[in-house]
Amino acid sequence: MTVLVLIAGPAYASKQDNVPDWVTAAAAQKLPDYPPETNAVVLLDDTTYTVAPDGSAVEHCRHVVKILRPQGRDEGIVAVPFDKDTKIVSLHAWSIGPDGHQYAIKDNEFAEMGYPGQGNYYEDDKIKSVSPPGRDPGGVIAYEYEQRTRPYLTEYTWFFQSNIPGLAQSFTLVLPPGYTFGTVWAHHPETKAMDLENQRWRWEMNNVPAIDLDHVRLRPAEFSLVGRMTVHYKGPGIVFPTDGTWQSIGEWYAGLAKDRLVATPDIAAKASELTAGKTDFYDKAEAIADFVQQQVRYFVIELGIGGYRPHFADDIFRNRYGDCKDKATLLSAMLSAVGIHSALVMVDSRRGVVDPDAPSIVGNHMIAAIEIPKGYDSPRLHSVVTAKSGQRYLIFDPTWEKTPFGQLEDNLQGGYGLLLEGADSQIVQFPVLAPDLNTIERTANFKLAADGSLQGTVTEKRFGDVSEGRRSLYTMADAKEQSRFLNMVLGQDFSAFSVADFKVENVDALNKALTTSYVITADHYARNMGPLLVVRPRVLGSDGIEVDDKPRRYPINLHETMQETDNYTITLPEGYTADEVPDAVDVDLGFAVYRSSSTVKDNVLHYTRTYTVRQVTLPAEKYGDVRKLAGVIAADEQARAVLKKQ
Repeated sequence: MTVLVLIAGPAYASKQDNVPDWVTAAAAQKLPDYPPETNAVVLLDDTTYTVAPDGSAVEHCRHVVKILRPQGRDEGIVAVPFDKDTKIVSLHAWSIGPDGHQYAIKDNEFAEMGYPGQGNYYEDDKIKSVSPPGRDPGGVIAYEYEQRTRPYLTEYTWFFQSNIPGLAQSFTLVLPPGYTFGTVWAHHPETKAMDLENQRWRWEMNNVPAIDLDHVRLRPAEFSLVGRMTVHYKGPGIVFPTDGTWQSIGEWYAGLAKDRLVATPDIAAKASELTAGKTDFYDKAEAIADFVQQQVRYFVIELGIGGYRPHFADDIFRNRYGDCKDKATLLSAMLSAVGIHSALVMVDSRRGVVDPDAPSIVGNHMIAAIEIPKGYDSPRLHSVVTAKSGQRYLIFDPTWEKTPFGQLEDNLQGGYGLLLEGADSQIVQFPVLAPDLNTIERTANFKLAADGSLQGTVTEKRFGDVSEGRRSLYTMADAKEQSRFLNMVLGQDFSAFSVADFKVENVDALNKALTTSYVITADHYARNMGPLLVVRPRVLGSDGIEVDDKPRRYPINLHETMQETDNYTITLPEGYTADEVPDAVDVDLGFAVYRSSSTVKDNVLHYTRTYTVRQVTLPAEKYGDVRKLAGVIAADEQARAVLKKQ
């Protein structure tokens, strides 16, 4: 997978260079017939991972890619990551232009830089990169590097699949005498290694298809689909070996983080202050969670092992900032000070990346599991998991600033995480929350005039993750940006309109519905056709689903469970009666339900709608049902009532 880096390419002379034989051999391979939208192909990816008796390791890699379309030029950017613990011993790059001209990149043409988008990060993670010439259709880019590292734990993950196809890929493991290993596989069947003897093993992958999601509707995360193999190894002298189990990873992390979770007197004093007068478990935990969630700023400082090990809780508390594992650590320390046990949970923010059958530290996020006292129950506890011991935990993410305590953000629901409890560490699956915990409720009363204009008062209430974007808008954006957003939203349903008396309530109260209200006047809402007025009962708010008619290969990501209700009344103009109203709709597909009705009583047109999503992920074979749902929603939203003048 290419790390995209925008750097100015060096000026290259026209003198012909020579590329190594392994590059020309890879470039000479006959390609299969790829789909026309294939941007590039990996011709060769050969990695050898050699572990030394002292636990250090050397990674040697050769990589060759061919550009097939102009959109694939970025696949030819060479980018090798490193930090203070992973030294690049050597790095060389070559290219063959579409015209056959060969280039060798000089050492002084490589640049070192930080990762793009590190605005709120301070890390020692860097990349050594270059943009070789010849990155046009038909061009071939190759590089070779050797990197020395001291792994933080005894595992290595080989990612052999990406967003472009792979023609020939291999991974070779070299271990010292007395060492043993095991493998776990994610999103791909296990492939047996070839024993090369003398503690050397080799795996090969040929013609690996791309995971290309660029034009896929309702797509899952790419990393939740790409094939990978993780090697766990152990041998004499290794203090914290991993044996391919979640428990061994948890025990490794316990040694890494144990002294960081200590509650100092200052932390204990603040925890006591926040929970003063509170005796209920939920109330005490919520008070501390709210403090860490809202008062500790998200900011990343990671150097070396700091990418995995949190800072000391006392430092996080004093500085009032930290990354995800820091915030979870401070939360744990503060809870312990008031007698509540909790644990960290290693996750990935992209549902499906953590595979319960493939133990590894592959992941990018850390949250918390708060132990629920035995026998305690509350209707406010929703994101609850049960460990093998029967102990219940409330899963909470203190980094996600707009998710109410007791719930879990939608992208983690249904996924897995590693509950870090030392020898009792285990993989747990997070619940998919009920739709009524993530709601949009719109009510409005309108009056329609004979000229087709519409006026009325609208109230919208949002609770749960569906309120996150709006809460951020009304917290951080200025009045001009807020007005622009409202105009954009209403512009989807009205061609000409004005808004007055706009109000917002409960922006910061996550346990209450974010409420907006306003008065809207829309000209030419209904269409005059002689003695008839044609009006859309579904006045505002769209639930449209973007689908296509292509064959479906990948799982369907519905993102979140939710429930949306609309309740609108339209008082008809004097002298008009309803001649036609849309038929009622009632569709239950299991994973979603859509119901609507349009009725007229006492000269008032009444439209109601309820749309409920019950699942977050569907198998590809359900795409036909998703298309059906999209069609039903689109037809209902555009359905018209016909009013006739008496």
